[in-house]
Formats: sequence, structure tokens, C-alpha cells
Amino acid sequence: MINQDIKDASVKFWQSSIPHISIDSVVFGFANNQLNVLLLKIKNEEDWILPGGYLQKDEAIDDAAKRILFERSGADKIFLNNFGVFGNLNRSESFFADYPDDLWHKQRFITIGYYALVDQTRVNPVTDMFSDCCEWVPVESNPKMVMDHEIILKKALDTLREHISHKPIGYNLLPETFTLPELQGLYEAILGEKLNRGNFYRKMMRYDILIKLDEQRKGGAYKAPNLYKFDEEKYKIALSGLNW
Repeated sequence: MINQDIKDASVKFWQSSIPHISIDSVVFGFANNQLNVLLLKIKNEEDWILPGGYLQKDEAIDDAAKRILFERSGADKIFLNNFGVFGNLNRSESFFADYPDDLWHKQRFITIGYYALVDQTRVNPVTDMFSDCCEWVPVESNPKMVMDHEIILKKALDTLREHISHKPIGYNLLPETFTLPELQGLYEAILGEKLNRGNFYRKMMRYDILIKLDEQRKGGAYKAPNLYKFDEEKYKIALSGLNW
């Protein structure tokens, strides 16, 4: 029997949203030298799902992506990147095969994929009526995901790795101040490989986006490394590719 919450949501979406368009976000976070992704576990199921939602009739697509992400994570003012469109036949309909044909969720949806980079310490994941939990999961853990969400996640990671080769990454993943080894650890977590320290440092300095502070990271067994922060304006220029 169809869940009443799903029936009520279906009625609401038919009234307020644009048919056949959905938005799914791959939200990356970084903690303890580990790249994580924000996932929801479907209520009473073992499968996981990306945070997503639908485009409202009076809403721009980018605004919808920001709203949906805020509703799922409480994160705002973050970097969002549109990285692909997914529209294979039966990409979502089969998941709702046992539900009535007029259910909103069972319609054919073309989904617009975004990836987001957020500081995990500033995000408080929240569940909705369809989820048991919303939490950070290591990217390499490969949990079982519904529909084509595993494909979307892998495409987002591939896109992030491609972007990292010619644009800076880190502004939304690291705390306000950080060391160069910590920045390198982020890059290595994203790429899944070790990097040469000298080559990495030279690349970062060529971007001209770092401000060296008159402070050092205390508490280590070795010489305390210098602390840096991003020059926000220069970072934005480098991100847009205007300095290449």
C-alpha cells in the first residue's frame, strides 16, 4: 500500500513543480584527510540516495539547486557546479514500479546534476519524511545506491578531478586557515593518489591565491608549518580561468 506521506507529497509536487525535471546534488566534504559525500538512507530500506528535489514553477534552476541543498544540509553560500544531465530511459521509473502510474515520483525525470563543496564542520545534515538518516559517507565506501545515483556520483567525482587539474579547489572544503600540507592532503584525497610536495607547492604558488599569515600550526612533533588563507578575490579569478 502506498505510504500516505508519499501520496501527499505527490499531490503537492503536481501543483507546485515543473514535470519531468529534477535536481540531484553530489555534496563533497573533507575531514581527517578523507573525502566524503553527503547521502540519505531511504526509510526502512538499505539503499542510499543523493540529496535531490524538484524544480518549482517560479524558480530558476540554480536557485532550486541551492534551495534543495540548504533544505538537506543547512549549507548556504557554497560553490555549486552544474556538471551534467542524466536522462536514460527508466532511470527512476522502475524504482517506483509498484506504485500507481499517476504518482509524481514515478514519472520520467531528466535530472540536472550539481556538485557542491562544503566545510563539513558548518553542515548539520537533516533527514526528511522519506529518510532514516542523512550523513557523511566516505567516497570510497561505495554504498548501495538507488536508480542511477551511483553513476551520478562517479561522474561528479570525475568532473571534480578534471577541474582540479587546472582550477583551484579548497575554499569551501578547508577551514579559514590551513597549512600547505593540509591543502595537499585535500588534493590527494580527491585524486586518490600521492603528489610530489615540491611540484604541488609550486603549482599552488602559480595560482597566486594564497596569503601567508604570521602564524604557525602549533602542536606537532616537527617544525610548525606556516598557516595560509585564500585570497578570496584572486581565488574567484583563478576559478573562472581568467588568469590562464
